[in-house]
Amino acid sequence: MSSTNTINRRTVLSVGTSLLATGASFLFVPKSDAASGGGHDVHAVPMQGGHHTQDEMQACIQLCRDCHALCTQTIAHCLKLGGRHASPDYIRLLTDCAQMCATTIDYMLRESAFHDRVCRLCAELCRQCGKDCQPVAGDDQLIKQCIELCRKCAESCERMASKAAT
Repeated sequence: MSSTNTINRRTVLSVGTSLLATGASFLFVPKSDAASGGGHDVHAVPMQGGHHTQDEMQACIQLCRDCHALCTQTIAHCLKLGGRHASPDYIRLLTDCAQMCATTIDYMLRESAFHDRVCRLCAELCRQCGKDCQPVAGDDQLIKQCIELCRKCAESCERMASKAAT
């Protein structure tokens, strides 16, 4: 292998990793396989996941990120409040919801063929989390925000799951 190919691959890996970290989605293919034809250099081709637009996918990823962060923040908040806010079942559900959102982000970012199933489960967990937060919310603004964000995330994940199924 020549040093030129090594440098190109290192550059591609470095740039690709940076782009993926920002949520960009690209498929790396040899130029000889792409429309430009010929050569062995590698370049990036923007992806469109299944029947989703890139904007829809990015919106769902962002909602999952926000939901993960808010559920995690709500866990700490509820543990400080104690009592019914800190019941093991309630905290476990918030933790499950946050973790499922993080997992769903990973599946969507890599455009996994299984992301529709993961989105469906994420929607179910987010919906249940929002429902179970309702009785303990009272006047607590953070818990109310968590309920609303869980519902929005559930709706977005359901759209992603249903579009992938069509």
